[in-house]
Order: sequence, then structure tokens, then C-alpha cells
Amino acid sequence: MLEGKAVISDTDMLQTMQDEALRLAAKALDVFDVTDSTQIAYFIKKEFDRLHGPGWQCIVGTDFGSFVTHFCGCFIYFCIGSLAILLFKSAAGPEDEEHRFTSLEPVKK
Repeated sequence: MLEGKAVISDTDMLQTMQDEALRLAAKALDVFDVTDSTQIAYFIKKEFDRLHGPGWQCIVGTDFGSFVTHFCGCFIYFCIGSLAILLFKSAAGPEDEEHRFTSLEPVKK
């Protein structure tokens, strides 16, 4: 696992969901090499899809920019050491398009 405590930079998730995201990230880092960001992202995304329904997106890396639209209460951006993790829920299909979205400003490092 990558050494260091998780530092949440931005979120609108409930505390219980935040705790799940941090727990799953720690578990992914125990299972996968820190350099395998694709497998880490896949693991976290699939677990959130299973726990909270489809439509979750996860981006993992050390240097990336983003500007995303997401469901209210379904966004977290945090770092563990130098590894950044962005997790959010967007529309999974046409039936989700009618739900309300929120757009955030880019996250500053």
C-alpha cells in the first residue's frame, strides 16, 4: 500500500460514502501495485457500481486535470500520498438523463 493518510480535497458525499471510498482505495492499493492506476480505478468503480448502482466513474493517477458533471452527493476527490483519486457518479443511461446534475469548478492542487 502507498504510505500516507488520505487527504480529501473536495467532496459532496455523505460521510459514510466518503468512508467507503477511502476504504476501497486502501483495499485496491493493498491488492494492486501503486503504478497500476487503471486496475485501481477499475476496482473502485466496480465496487461503487455494485454498492450504489451503475454510472460511477473513477480516475486515478499522479497528474491529471478534469472537469466533470455529476449527480449531487456523488463526488469525491482525494489523495493518498502522491496518488490522486477522483470518483463520481454520472448518467448510466438515457433513463438517468432526467436527474439533476451539478457542475463543479476544476479542483486546484
